[in-house]
Amino acid sequence: MPLAPASADTVRPGKDPTLVPTTLGPIVGRDEGRSSGTYSWLGVPYAEPPVAELRWRPPKPHRPWADVRRAKQYGSGCTQPGRFFSPSPNGPFYDLTVRDGLQQPVGEEDCLTLNVFRPSTSKRNLPVVFFVHGGSNVVGYSADPMYDGRELARRAQAVVVTVNYRVGVFGWLSAEGLGGGDPLSASGNFGTLDLVSALRFVDQNARRFGGDSDNISVMGQSAGAVNVWSLLVSPLARGMVDKAIPLSGGLSTRTVASARAYADRVMQAARTEYPSSGKSDIELLRSLPADDLVRVLVKHKLDGTPAVIADGAVIPSDPYAVLESGVDREVPVLAGNTREEGKLFGSTIGAHKPSDYDRFTTQYLFDPDNPGTLTASDLLKDEYLPVDKPGGWNDAAAALTEAVFTGINRDSLNALARSGNHSLYHYRFDWNQEPAPFDQVYGAVHAIDLPFVFRTFGNNVFSYAYSRQNQAGRLRLSDLMIASVRNFIHEGSPQHRGLGRTWDQWPASLVLDADDKHIHLGSTTDR
Repeated sequence: MPLAPASADTVRPGKDPTLVPTTLGPIVGRDEGRSSGTYSWLGVPYAEPPVAELRWRPPKPHRPWADVRRAKQYGSGCTQPGRFFSPSPNGPFYDLTVRDGLQQPVGEEDCLTLNVFRPSTSKRNLPVVFFVHGGSNVVGYSADPMYDGRELARRAQAVVVTVNYRVGVFGWLSAEGLGGGDPLSASGNFGTLDLVSALRFVDQNARRFGGDSDNISVMGQSAGAVNVWSLLVSPLARGMVDKAIPLSGGLSTRTVASARAYADRVMQAARTEYPSSGKSDIELLRSLPADDLVRVLVKHKLDGTPAVIADGAVIPSDPYAVLESGVDREVPVLAGNTREEGKLFGSTIGAHKPSDYDRFTTQYLFDPDNPGTLTASDLLKDEYLPVDKPGGWNDAAAALTEAVFTGINRDSLNALARSGNHSLYHYRFDWNQEPAPFDQVYGAVHAIDLPFVFRTFGNNVFSYAYSRQNQAGRLRLSDLMIASVRNFIHEGSPQHRGLGRTWDQWPASLVLDADDKHIHLGSTTDR
């Protein structure tokens, strides 16, 4: 049923407060109940499905609808090769069957949706948090239970948005002849363009959900943080990013030449598997079912897509020069890293003893309150043990942390500092209170700060860490971190009374930690 126009800056009153007239059409969401204290709208499409001729095209705005559209279930994750942070083969959720999708095609190509969460009040002009999931720009999905936005929305008094965007070869492919004269198509940055399109939808509709379109904080983790930095420098997102929260990632791009070389290898692999198609390379790639293309990439070890591409149109050819130019000097930035980021990536150096399938199974079934007899030697190869010996697991992981994460974070923040930005803050997350042996195997590992930011300590990839013994300290640290996020998105500074100390600006970092019962804060300097 068509709706009469509504004021753009109100949450529409009436029998169902989740009925919202967006710019594309009316949607009805979920009242999550008194215990949650939130409303949610799930699986809201912001662009047409990027399938058939729209594969490797800039996102096309979704066709408007007149009847009320139900927004009560998450949309599918985007097509990807299954990894630890991928959706289940059975849909956009996390369970033990995620392991059955490892290195198999999961997700759907029709995936350009977003989710909105807000407190179940009539408050208006709430700050907006636009969250971009991580996953090496190859995997990930907005329905990951770590990114459930309800608690963050309620506790931070904000409108929280989580978004799907094309990943892997579907999100970043710069192939000769792909653009057809259109610089956006030729850029290869389709995942970035998806995020720009989703951000534009949020900017246009924030007030309809009770949010403030002039106060949008773009937050992302890992590759999501890389994408946050990309939006900061992209001319297409100019004016839509008011604050930035990049966690465990810095400004990192690939050259057009490296992206083209990758595309050539993709086309060669497809031609090897389908030698008699009678089609041009581009026609062949467009004609392949998405799952078949993923299988080709996995078989030929090409599922690590170069992204983001410094193409000169979507992303400047010299993005660091843009950071230093001062165009973002008025954008407050709250960045973060975990102390042992590299411990998530033991597979890259062959440190893990079990297969990914067995390791996922062990971690999923592990009971943190009854840890049993599992030891570090069950999970790590002997040459990395004991973990604290010279050249052991701690040293190897520290090298990965610096090479992959800490360095580009430092470079990015320093570039902004040189631009004259005086609102730069950073934290280092040190919490490592997991039950043995995970305190040594993973510790303050990459992404483990996210459940603290979202307060999502339910069933997710880090469930092995959440014991009754560490609950009190864990929840207190989560409360403190959310309070800092809340103050940052409202005021532009993470400083709040509960810290009991000053959060100095970059290059100082606030060290966040807790034992089983109490919070421990410190400071360090990183230049």
